[in-house]
Amino acid sequence: MRIIGKFVELLFSLIVMIFVLPSFVFAYSLTDSVSSLGGLVPILLIFIFFYLFLMRPQQKKVREHQKLLNSLKKSDKIITTGGIYATVNSVNGDVVEVKINESVCIKIVRQSIATILINKEEISNAKEDTPEIPKLIKK
Repeated sequence: MRIIGKFVELLFSLIVMIFVLPSFVFAYSLTDSVSSLGGLVPILLIFIFFYLFLMRPQQKKVREHQKLLNSLKKSDKIITTGGIYATVNSVNGDVVEVKINESVCIKIVRQSIATILINKEEISNAKEDTPEIPKLIKK
């Protein structure tokens, strides 16, 4: 609920900045002949909003997915964008040969891989490699 409240507060402040403040700037420019750059302020605010909340997170997701695809190796268990669970047999450039079961092997495009599944063994190995964070003890 706190996140929704913060989002509503941010949205309200953006609406005020976009619609209310420019009207004051316009009224001020009529009386004191301030430059007409005040009309660009709402456009710049809208662009900054779209960049920070829509474009930048999407670019981050694309970079993370590309790193995931570059780390692909033989015997990785994957899920394709079509929802097929498979195991990687070989990686040749943009073409990946995957095995669905013992008798079915298919070739797919690397970009059609949605995610790489992690085994429980790999998770436990990763936990052993990372140092423990000391816990705060309350008395």
